[in-house]
Amino acid sequence: MLKDIFNKKRKYASIPSQEGKQEVPEGVMQKCPGCHKIYYRKELERNLNVCPHCGYHHQQNAFERIKSLVEEDSFEEWDKYMVSTNPLGFPEYEAKLEKDRQKSGLNEAVVTGKGMIGNNETAIAVMDARFRMGSMGSVVGEKIANAIEQARKEKLPFIIFTASGGARMQEGVLSLMQMTKTSVAIQRLHADGGLMISVMTHPTTGGVSASFASLGDFNFAEPGALIGFAGRRIIEQTIREKLPDDFQTAEFLLKHGQLDGVIHRHDLKNKLATILNIHKPGGENS
Repeated sequence: MLKDIFNKKRKYASIPSQEGKQEVPEGVMQKCPGCHKIYYRKELERNLNVCPHCGYHHQQNAFERIKSLVEEDSFEEWDKYMVSTNPLGFPEYEAKLEKDRQKSGLNEAVVTGKGMIGNNETAIAVMDARFRMGSMGSVVGEKIANAIEQARKEKLPFIIFTASGGARMQEGVLSLMQMTKTSVAIQRLHADGGLMISVMTHPTTGGVSASFASLGDFNFAEPGALIGFAGRRIIEQTIREKLPDDFQTAEFLLKHGQLDGVIHRHDLKNKLATILNIHKPGGENS
């Protein structure tokens, strides 16, 4: 049943008018990095931050993502007020955290909770690149591990949307420890028969790509997402070879068997709901 659900062709929305773009207040318009056309930000938001001309997937923040997937008024947030400290005394770290809190409206780089996707109550974690580039610190790892454990206790499926530059340098080895913590939590979920779906968005790199982002029962990505561990330049210098132009893109990983599908954002909710329906007790696979 699953083999054909990732092949549906997309029809993009009509291109919004560019009339009156002169003398528009800053932040009202946005240029697409894919096709370089200029759109009203509200038009992009209505199209789930997907360019209506070329299909380029602009980043979604955590609550935009949740709103696009979860049934209205069904989301219950977990660990909202958990915040990072400065365990290593890294210079100016607290000030940078506070700046990101003000900019993003979040207390950390991941939002966790549960909500309804279709008819399925689901535990969810959504990383947000606006906060320290989605980097993985102690609180990010703790919130994700807690969400996985809560999913296990409540016998809920768990879906994570990753967007990260990797481990958070200001927390050193404490950041790297989150790779183990989250991986152990996922193993416990799997051992109890729980379902985990990972959806990698642009970018998913470093320790995040090497740990929980790649440990789902289903590993998906959005079109064009950058996914990898080390940077392209470092790899080329190490192996002394030029890498393919599409190296570390979602499409490259799918072609080489490292993903189960690349899913357009407009299709994501329906396809996740289909998988959840198939795997629920008494669902379509029974």
